[in-house]
Amino acid sequence: MDLDLGRDEMVVVGTSFGSLRSLNDDLPAGSVVLIDEPELIRRRGLERFAAELPLVSRLVSAEYQAGFDVDALLAREPGLATARLVMAGHEYAVGATARLAERLGLPSSGVAAADIFTDKHRMRQLADAAGLANPAYELVDDPARAAEFARRHGGRCVLKPTRQSASLGVQLLADPAEIATAWAASAAPPAPVDAIDGRPTGVLVEELLVGSEHSIELLVVDDETIFANVTDKRIVGGRFPVECGHTVPSALPEEKHRALRDAAERLARAADFRTGMLHSEWILADGVPTLVECAARMPGDMITPLISIAYECGFIKEYLQVLRGERPTLPARPTGAAAVEFLIAPPGRVTAVDGVRDALRVPGVLDVRLEVAVGDTVTEVTSSAQRSGHLLAWGADPGAAEVAARKAADQIRITVA
Repeated sequence: MDLDLGRDEMVVVGTSFGSLRSLNDDLPAGSVVLIDEPELIRRRGLERFAAELPLVSRLVSAEYQAGFDVDALLAREPGLATARLVMAGHEYAVGATARLAERLGLPSSGVAAADIFTDKHRMRQLADAAGLANPAYELVDDPARAAEFARRHGGRCVLKPTRQSASLGVQLLADPAEIATAWAASAAPPAPVDAIDGRPTGVLVEELLVGSEHSIELLVVDDETIFANVTDKRIVGGRFPVECGHTVPSALPEEKHRALRDAAERLARAADFRTGMLHSEWILADGVPTLVECAARMPGDMITPLISIAYECGFIKEYLQVLRGERPTLPARPTGAAAVEFLIAPPGRVTAVDGVRDALRVPGVLDVRLEVAVGDTVTEVTSSAQRSGHLLAWGADPGAAEVAARKAADQIRITVA
């Protein structure tokens, strides 16, 4: 990545270990100021992590997840005024990132759009007002109301917190009688690693939709979409709908691509989304793009490298250029396809991990990463943070890429006791 950045000219709010390690190989030393919560700096050992990355010039402690005083931060850290771009490191930094960028006169989603897309209830209300397809939904404050909603909608429902990410607290329930015991997992999920303790959240109960699942990644500059991609998503079956794979581009026919892109762009316009990346998730219910949720940031789950591979571009570089106020030219169409398959090990203590070399020999496989080792304890997968690794593969078309990724995943054997 050839991106001209001087010292302290990029500010990252919120720490993503994976993203920063990836950027470390491409950005100049000392170009990034990292901002994070005092609680998270202590809990996650961020001082040591930042010191190991040459691209980080310094780590700044600031509270931003439960109220953010931009003026107080700039008074304490006047050097931030020289920044040329501000990027959110994760979901819980989106609102603060928009506020800091606006205060510095730098491109961003805009504060209003950031606030809408970090609150799933507000997002639903916006989609309703814009005439976009939504499932039936209700903001509820006790399990009895959620169970009543489920009974009105065929007995099945989705229960989810309004202010979490990575599928944390999202549950698919087939019987209203399950809601009372399942309630706490959505109303008070454990704090994710990148969020402070005690962040408030509401609970949404929604109609359970049936259909294929997709995401749309938009790059937007000054309210205009300059790039759009459609991704196919695969979900683990059962109560917790954690993503187990993605393929870029989607194998859908062109008319479905257009319908999904049009819906995503309508959502962006309705929120007055200004500049940046918008990652929205949809279900084709009876052929109609129906909104699942949306994030005003980079997608996770390896979608950005999949786009770079399939379109032969530097997608992260172009995103950073957009945040710097530039208008990069991206390929209109992919030249191939890429897929990721996530490893889901059964719960237990890991006693053996086999098959990595066999997986790497599968034609098309580019990378194999394991997140567990012998001696680790694997818990039930209730969010994307608990998966056991992933495999990345290339193919001439979406089907070939997906087959290669799945075939390679089949070679990996994680044995637990």
